[in-house]
Amino acid sequence: MTNPIDTDLKGKVAVVTGAGGVICSMLARSLASAGAKVALLDINGQAAKKYAAEIVNAGGTAKGYKADVLDKQSLAQCRKHILEELGKCDILINGAGGNAPGATTDKEYFENGDIDADTESFFDLEQSGVESVFDLNFIGTLLPTQEFARDMVGREDCNIINISSMNAYTPLTKIPAYSGAKAAVSNFTQWLAVHFSKVGIRVNAIAPGFFSTAQNAKLLWNSDGTPTARTGKILEATPMGRLGEIWELAGAVLFLLNNKAASFITGAVIPIDGGFSAYSGV
Repeated sequence: MTNPIDTDLKGKVAVVTGAGGVICSMLARSLASAGAKVALLDINGQAAKKYAAEIVNAGGTAKGYKADVLDKQSLAQCRKHILEELGKCDILINGAGGNAPGATTDKEYFENGDIDADTESFFDLEQSGVESVFDLNFIGTLLPTQEFARDMVGREDCNIINISSMNAYTPLTKIPAYSGAKAAVSNFTQWLAVHFSKVGIRVNAIAPGFFSTAQNAKLLWNSDGTPTARTGKILEATPMGRLGEIWELAGAVLFLLNNKAASFITGAVIPIDGGFSAYSGV
């Protein structure tokens, strides 16, 4: 792929979690195009290896690995293989995340009678569902950082990029666990930036707005391909009046990884949302 910004990552080893998905596989391709050796990690090992093979076929250097971001042993084993096959991690993209039906309400607003109605209300949210969403997004950022930042400490020009969300600024309706977890990721990004500021590691995050991916397709599009009512509301609340294209995330990531252009930036969370988080609705 052609990168939107000229960042030279030759000699760098990048680890990308959630790389079996649409967005993080694109980010992996972008890093490889900039010269990095990329380790693609995903609980779906076949997907990670598939995207890694595509990078290799395009002339890049990449390896796919099956890894569970909620399992320290899995991550430790993966790190061991990466050290042997690619080298020490210089860049970590914490991209694993997502939502789940058990942590989602059916309606935006609670109304009298909903407790006994045939609807998934706030009172019906499953503890296990909420925990799974919070763990995947927050603990799934913490554990890979604990594992791979070990190889960054005391070395120059190392970077961690977390994936937050524009709903970390203002929570979206229906998805309290996901919104809360992404707010935690933004806060954790700032905490890590301070914590690692003396040992050569910059820590930043991007906060994507609405991008059409396989994960949210049913939320955004009807079966006939027309936009859902929720998509209509999204577009009305997005000043630029459209959904994002996933490649539009790459520029911000490559900028933050550019140790000349962004050398004094740490603890930043950059919204990439067409103005959604800035719009008050009036």
